[in-house]
Amino acid sequence: MNTKTTTLALAILGACATVTGASAQDMEKCFGVALAGENGCAAGPGTTCAGTSTIDYQGNAWSLVPAGTCADMAVPAAADGTDRMGSLEELTRDIPA
Repeated sequence: MNTKTTTLALAILGACATVTGASAQDMEKCFGVALAGENGCAAGPGTTCAGTSTIDYQGNAWSLVPAGTCADMAVPAAADGTDRMGSLEELTRDIPA
């Protein structure tokens, strides 16, 4: 890893730590509600960090939402008509192939 790569990696980690740090005390991670490219950091397989999800409402991608609102967040139904909701835990739906 060269100096430029190391600096970039540290900057990304710092940005992720800021999102999940003390400034987010009244917020919670809500999985399955982020639009493509608008997820929070470390979304899981298929993403590398913030803003890298590729599918709307990707189950392993999260966004910060006001605490206590995630479970009540409805998102548009899936193409097959299945209802989708936000979740405090990572979901297995709508994961990129």
